Amino acid sequence: MRRRALGIGWRAGALALLLLAPSAAVAQQSADLLAALRAGGHIIYFRHADTDHSQTDQHGMRLEDCATQRNLTDQGRDHARALGEAIRALEIPIGAVLASPLCRTMETATLAFGTARPSPAVREGGPLAPGTPGRFPALRALLSTLVAPPSSNTVVVGHAYPYYTLVGGQYLSEGEADVLRPRGGDFEVLARLGLKQWRDLGGTGGKTQ
Repeated sequence: MRRRALGIGWRAGALALLLLAPSAAVAQQSADLLAALRAGGHIIYFRHADTDHSQTDQHGMRLEDCATQRNLTDQGRDHARALGEAIRALEIPIGAVLASPLCRTMETATLAFGTARPSPAVREGGPLAPGTPGRFPALRALLSTLVAPPSSNTVVVGHAYPYYTLVGGQYLSEGEADVLRPRGGDFEVLARLGLKQWRDLGGTGGKTQ
């Protein structure tokens, strides 16, 4: 009976370790990601925050006229502010902030980070027809460019489709971001984070506010 009880106890302990191991591994990965972001040299590519899908980008829209475009909702504006607050609380150094020139991307970047420089490269498809491999070459080049200074991180705020064309997988949700490591000729996707994941990073590696 005692041997049987010991066996049951061993199996229960092993199960507990198995259940804890993934959690510990995830915590370590999160801590490593936060440390890497604090060290700089990465690009954080955001899709703009929540928009009003009853609006559409009109044919022939003017970049300076937000009335001709799909725009952020009040929820999206709050979302953008919250993203910026979460990243500042993590003490992640941010350098250049680039955005597609459309109103929803510029507004997301400005609300989150206080500034934004319009970058047509974020949305230009290039000379090839839609669906053709090699589309969005300017965006690929931008995301592959090494960050300067390397002690900071570059933020790019753009759209789902151009980025999806480059990396495949699933579309970024509104307000989600991929953390990228640029390598000169290409780039590597390290992680995908929404607001909750940004906030959760605060519990893995140091001071937060």
